[in-house]
Amino acid sequence: MEQHEITEILNRPLSQELLARDLTRLAYVAKDGTPRNVPIAFAWNGSQIVMCTTKNAPKLPSLRKNPQVALTIDTESHPPKILLIRGSVELDVVDGIPEEYLQINGSYEMTPEQRVEWEAEVRSLYDGMVRIVLTPTWVKLIDFETTLPSAVEELVQERAARQAS
Repeated sequence: MEQHEITEILNRPLSQELLARDLTRLAYVAKDGTPRNVPIAFAWNGSQIVMCTTKNAPKLPSLRKNPQVALTIDTESHPPKILLIRGSVELDVVDGIPEEYLQINGSYEMTPEQRVEWEAEVRSLYDGMVRIVLTPTWVKLIDFETTLPSAVEELVQERAARQAS
């Protein structure tokens, strides 16, 4: 997929709405060779998706061995809105708490007092974190109104051909 195509899809209003959500589902291949799919908070910085995790997270050895991942960001309403993203991640070990981690959790519903307590707890617990940075190399936006999953598109075309005969 060409970069201009990726940029065009990610700049669509619906994509921007999905990229402003709290959680994505990160799919990767685990150390034992089996697939994993885990929910993880994320931040969109305009060109990359940044996820943060502990320095001892079980997913890190797997991501170091095979950095190819897939993300799903979706809604719970009907019809669902789905943003699918693929690419390779880069892992960036940082001292302290990455600013993205604090931004990621900024949209959770907390009172100002809860936010202060949460941030103090985070700062006391972590001496550092790992930023998981994904630059998209493939994207697809599905809204079930103007775009469909490819298998459903194929069925729609087959039905139209049958009805035309």
